[in-house]
Amino acid sequence: MSSPESSASAAPSVVAIGGGHGLAASLRAIRRYTESITAVVSTADDGGSSGRLRELFAIPAPGDIRRCLLALADPASPLESALALRFDRGELDGHTAGNLLMTALAQTSGDFQTAIDTVANLLGCVGRVVPATLDLVELVADSPDGPLVGQVAVAEAGSVSRVGLEPANPSCPPAALDAVASANQVVIGPGSLFTSVVAGMAVPALAEAVRTAGAQRVYVCNLHPEAGETDGFDVASHLQVLTDHGIAVDCVVYDPATMESGDFSLPSVAATLAAANGLVHDPALLAGVLSNLAKSA
Repeated sequence: MSSPESSASAAPSVVAIGGGHGLAASLRAIRRYTESITAVVSTADDGGSSGRLRELFAIPAPGDIRRCLLALADPASPLESALALRFDRGELDGHTAGNLLMTALAQTSGDFQTAIDTVANLLGCVGRVVPATLDLVELVADSPDGPLVGQVAVAEAGSVSRVGLEPANPSCPPAALDAVASANQVVIGPGSLFTSVVAGMAVPALAEAVRTAGAQRVYVCNLHPEAGETDGFDVASHLQVLTDHGIAVDCVVYDPATMESGDFSLPSVAATLAAANGLVHDPALLAGVLSNLAKSA
């Protein structure tokens, strides 16, 4: 499907939703066929530098947002490598320069989205990066051992079922909802299924916007099951989790050389997507598939 404003010659308007390294991989692919990009990013991370800054300054987790900004940055920007720098000593041990800059800008401007947009301008980013929610949220999940609270706890649980946020109905920035409403294509994933993909879609208003969107909705499946989170999963298992969480997609993209398909009825594209190391998506290969899907919508 596509919005009425789309045309065969126009670059598509694309929204990418998720978190972690997976969303950054999608953005590196998407920017190869359009500059009309909105990244909608999960902010529930409570580990590492992001967790420490969240606790100290009561801001949404900046780490996944930083990764997305760097994926959309001008490669010639001298700030790209500087803001990716992770300190390894003293009181700054574990923090990245990008996380610290966003935190400082959020404190001086009083607005986290303004901080993100300022860093995007400094980096010469294409598109825009928007949090899935600006509210302070915790990822929660059910597990065989009882309820879990916090993204780190969920990721380390080994087996989880239902995943959501606390509070359960945080607000979603209008910029994210407007981008979904006007998009030609919505790309969800890849990334850790529960702690990035579902976490990114766990804001109810965002999930509803995707369900009612006129855009083509594409799920990019992980290349491999993730140890401790999706052991033994095939493509069908991933899709079932999306369905169980009310996440609507029209098509799934996967690499049959790295992930078993299982039994599902959703339209799909099975293609070589893995980079030479077999561990991450190759941006050019993924871009080719997503671009062709956008053209056919």
